[in-house]
Amino acid sequence: MSRAPGNVRLKSARVAAGFASQQALADAIGRAAPGLGMRGVTAGVRQVRRWESAAPPWPHPDVGRVLVHLLRQPLEELGFTPPWGQSETRPPDPMRLDPVDGTMIAAALTSIPSGTANCLQPAGVGQDFACITRAHRRLYWSVAPATLHPAVLGHARLGCALLSETAGGCRAVVAAALAESYLLAGRIEFFDLRQADRAGETLLRALQAAGEADDSLLGSAILAHTAFIPGWAGRRDDAVERLVAARAYARRGPASAEFWAWLDAVEAECETRCGNLRTALHLIRHGEDVLAEGSEVASPPWMDWFDATRLAAFKGNTQLKAGHLPQARETLRSALDQLPAESAKQRTVILGDLAAAEAAAGDPEQACAYACQALDQLGTIWYATGMDRVREVRRSLAAWQHEPCVRGLDDRLYSWAATVSALRR
Repeated sequence: MSRAPGNVRLKSARVAAGFASQQALADAIGRAAPGLGMRGVTAGVRQVRRWESAAPPWPHPDVGRVLVHLLRQPLEELGFTPPWGQSETRPPDPMRLDPVDGTMIAAALTSIPSGTANCLQPAGVGQDFACITRAHRRLYWSVAPATLHPAVLGHARLGCALLSETAGGCRAVVAAALAESYLLAGRIEFFDLRQADRAGETLLRALQAAGEADDSLLGSAILAHTAFIPGWAGRRDDAVERLVAARAYARRGPASAEFWAWLDAVEAECETRCGNLRTALHLIRHGEDVLAEGSEVASPPWMDWFDATRLAAFKGNTQLKAGHLPQARETLRSALDQLPAESAKQRTVILGDLAAAEAAAGDPEQACAYACQALDQLGTIWYATGMDRVREVRRSLAAWQHEPCVRGLDDRLYSWAATVSALRR
């Protein structure tokens, strides 16, 4: 007989929160309790193992409070069944906000059901649901993020409902598509809307759904995305720990050469943000070697955010941060030339990095020219990450702020249309 998966909700939440092992969570409970006014509250690895079993016991109230604090979810959503019975089952109100340990989490992030209802949907409902997920994935590259995001979350809510009304292979299809939808929503929140805290909650839902689907490769991709959050904030240890978990999941794959190279690129970007440029360049070289070697395994269809050109863009940014300006300029220009026409979001990032390279080289006119090209792209398809690059360039041009080219950039950057557009998105 196959082994029961156990409490995948708690395990997913543990890993997403950066606790790679059961012992790490047990240790964290003991450290966090005094800060919450509770002394002598501890949990051993054996207790955590019981919580992650197929029949987890309800935690002691004090320990449960610490768990909620560390994992940022109610105990019911962590796979525990309260001894007094299930909590309310009314449909979530999308306009209502639920407090969780002092934080506010949108009710649109419906919890992932782990059971199956008595009334089952037809077997084809899984493919129908997945078809819409694929459409949203394609729309991401052209539809305004503020427009697409509510639709993706609404689709995810439907998936949560279907997950409790399907079984067997159909349920696995729904769970995998649901994980993709939450992953897409998390990507929009982090990269397009700059809502890192909300992205963390959404990606946790994605990881739980991937656990329901038992899709290790999708789980790896989600975990790698969660590493961006601490990595961009300069918390290297947290980012590395999540990437260690992502690589562990990828080994269960099988993962393609592109997937392994992307993990190198993610880690390289986190190292770059944390100032470890030599390590980042080494990781990128390793990713290039992995891509050159190739593999017989194909990348999954949902991995549409990475290829050799994107790796070159990562490389150019790291070279720029390392002060290797001629190499960065050459790498970025080559990446820009090879970038597909539909990759408008990535184009704004590369143009922003080229502008930064020219500013660092003391050429404000060329820097402003690239920055204005990036603004042209942002006027068509908004991308917060691209706008961040342009703003960084403008700050670096302070020494030339009275030059006509810089004033022209300011006119573009702070025009009525650009300002209103940025606030609306």
